[in-house]
Amino acid sequence: MSKRYFDTRTVHNGRTPSLQGQMVNPPVYHGSTVVFSSFEELKKTKETHQLKDAVAYGRMGNQSTFALENAMADLENGFGAISVSSGLAAITTTIMAFVDSGDHLLVADTVYGPTRAFCDRYLNRMGVEVQYYDPMLGAEINHLIKSNTVMIFLESPGSVTFEVQDIPAIVEIARKRNVLTAMDNSWATPLFFRPIDYGVNISVVAATKYIVGHADAMMGLVVADNEEHFYQLKSCRDLLGQSLAPDDVFLGLRGMRTLGIRIRHHEQQALALADWLTRQPLVQKILHPALPGCTGHEFWKRDFQGSSGLFSFVIKPREEDALAALLDHLELFSMGFSWGGFESLIVPQNPALSRSATTWENPGLVLRVHVGLENIDDLIADLSAGFARYQVS
Repeated sequence: MSKRYFDTRTVHNGRTPSLQGQMVNPPVYHGSTVVFSSFEELKKTKETHQLKDAVAYGRMGNQSTFALENAMADLENGFGAISVSSGLAAITTTIMAFVDSGDHLLVADTVYGPTRAFCDRYLNRMGVEVQYYDPMLGAEINHLIKSNTVMIFLESPGSVTFEVQDIPAIVEIARKRNVLTAMDNSWATPLFFRPIDYGVNISVVAATKYIVGHADAMMGLVVADNEEHFYQLKSCRDLLGQSLAPDDVFLGLRGMRTLGIRIRHHEQQALALADWLTRQPLVQKILHPALPGCTGHEFWKRDFQGSSGLFSFVIKPREEDALAALLDHLELFSMGFSWGGFESLIVPQNPALSRSATTWENPGLVLRVHVGLENIDDLIADLSAGFARYQVS
């Protein structure tokens, strides 16, 4: 399948009808215990249980799990993938697999909030030196690498404010300095960006978002570039007790089949809404990687194959009562912190609260939106009415 187009791969990866009773979808395996037919088989499993696709115990995966993991590894052009219980679990497992006490970890200053919380509350306590860096450093990150630096963690675009990093430049420096790179690729998915193709060692995806696509399952997937990194990830995942429920595996595979169609529609919807927002007097700035005003737009244009349905915009600040009037009576945009599902979402954000290497100085109010699959004219009408309430309340 690796030579086929993306949409063909999402439809056919991870399923083998001839081994599934000719059913088009892989069956769901519910089970914890795996039994062995002989003592010799039991002994052999003790030696091989860490191998890829080895069935030894329910927590470590089964045929359903392997179908999802192998499908994702193929989409990302990686060696292998592990599945975990959430996007955050994918991030924390990745870091824990490679970072030890006494190591130095570089983390983009614009990462997902819980990533920063994990670094600040747990890694620091465990003796890991965490340093946040300006995501726009590019090759200048070389000056931050120390003798004990083991990993650079990227997120591109950045959470909330959507700065796009110069990934090739950072990867080039990391490889020269023998430092691993890992990237949160939840926004673009392997449809629009494949980190491993750009030399990143580990690609992390919150599959809760676009892979599942229906806001009904929690899931994280991590893809490794080579065999060594894959087995290090798998060993850490197993020892942390991480696993993915079989019904959620099914929902991940189901969502994967329509990923290309859905995310392209999210993209067009978001671009249409962003275009409308540019003409609204209330709006001060659009934070969308596909638009020239977004920081790092030139890197998005060079490296990415498209954009998703998530972006932010800045409006003129007013008192909290006005914000409540805008948000409380929206009929189609719901307030919620996840994204990537069929539904449209909106939440206010304050980027200034989660920066240390950079500063956020725009005095306006940041609203992050995920543009769902509703009719775009209805979404614009809903937000237009909210803007009217915001201005007169």
